[in-house]
Amino acid sequence: MRPAVPAEDTADQPFGPIWAPTRALGRSVLLTGVLLLLGVALGRVDLALLAAPFAIGAALHLRRIPTSAPEITIRADETHLVEGGEVDAGLVVANPDAIGYDLVVVRTRTSPWLRLEHSDRPFAITVGADGWAAIDLPGEALRWGRQDVGPAAARAAACGGLLACRPVVTPARGVRVYPVTEPFKAVEAMPAAAGLVGAHRSRRPGEGGELAGVRQFAPGDRLRRIDWRVSLRTRDLHVASTLSDRDAEVLLLLDVLGEIGISGGVRGGSSVLDTTVRATAAIAEHYLHRGDRVSLLEYGADSRRLRPASGRRQYLTALEWLLDVRPQPTETEQYENVFGAHHVSSSALVVVLTPLVDPRAADMLAQLTQSGRYVVAVDTLPPETAPPVKNQWTPAATRLWRIERENVLGRLREHGVPVVAWAGAGSLDLVLRDVSRLASVPRGH
Repeated sequence: MRPAVPAEDTADQPFGPIWAPTRALGRSVLLTGVLLLLGVALGRVDLALLAAPFAIGAALHLRRIPTSAPEITIRADETHLVEGGEVDAGLVVANPDAIGYDLVVVRTRTSPWLRLEHSDRPFAITVGADGWAAIDLPGEALRWGRQDVGPAAARAAACGGLLACRPVVTPARGVRVYPVTEPFKAVEAMPAAAGLVGAHRSRRPGEGGELAGVRQFAPGDRLRRIDWRVSLRTRDLHVASTLSDRDAEVLLLLDVLGEIGISGGVRGGSSVLDTTVRATAAIAEHYLHRGDRVSLLEYGADSRRLRPASGRRQYLTALEWLLDVRPQPTETEQYENVFGAHHVSSSALVVVLTPLVDPRAADMLAQLTQSGRYVVAVDTLPPETAPPVKNQWTPAATRLWRIERENVLGRLREHGVPVVAWAGAGSLDLVLRDVSRLASVPRGH
């Protein structure tokens, strides 16, 4: 944890914040001086006696002056946190000095997607000598991403409120909130299964659970594969041949050319980016748990990529990768030839999650299909999405835009690009079956 630093520039004071007199000390000194001057000038002893309590009180409180500023630490839960989960956060204020703090005012900022209890209010606490005090900030995580708790600032008063230190600020602490994944299932149909082992039936003979036929016994065949009924009928040994079970590679391609809609968190409306990230997490979880290899790629200015791998480790890596997904609008001139079919394996199933609003996304889908890749487009645009009404022509313009978008979808289907709207479990079943049937048809050369 990085140490707290003064909020003001400390170039002239490299040893930390300075304890400065407060207005209370100034009023005490001023009142004492005025009473003593009046007592001497008017020859009145009672005025001098009235000044004595102020002078004695200030002297008693200032006999020992603190030298250290409070230390503030942000505490945040490091466990696996998902949208809608409870956040365990808090602040810890420590006093390394031998003099107690009469009052410490603490205030913190938090991400708008972390609903922490009373985080918008300052806290006033007392901290004894060489002690500490904790402030709990329970709450709820509303949206995926890297959210911040902090920065937090503290200012302490000591010596009866006569001295106060400059505000001490500690940097924010990040909290990783993973996207919630809806239960997603899909059929086992896969257009290409190219790995060595896995759960998908391939067209290659080998050790598997799918019967391919019966053939004559050959050297190297296992005895447990002998089909005794056929062997007795033909008077010659025959074995049952099977198709090998292999894994497949799935590429999840995220269109991040722009953001549409307003995110309402886990319990509100979903923007395009919300739908894209949550659908990607659900699809990746499904195929990784089946033993397939999954990779992720952004269609945007940065073109971030996660290499294909399998297993639980790849799933956790994919969730971490999704936390950094951001909209990346780019100019057409600057984006030419950045992404092409050579970035995609020829045997991978490409699942493109796109709102199909930017024309470049439609061109990319058509190019991938024409290059022989197995492509499935998932429409992530919410059905109720509409631009804000600015004048009387906005509804008409919206209808024209929707008609043009339907024309784009129709042209993509004519080019052989299946487009399906995201609806959770079962969204890709029919499309995967159709793609698998097309993949089983011999291609012309």
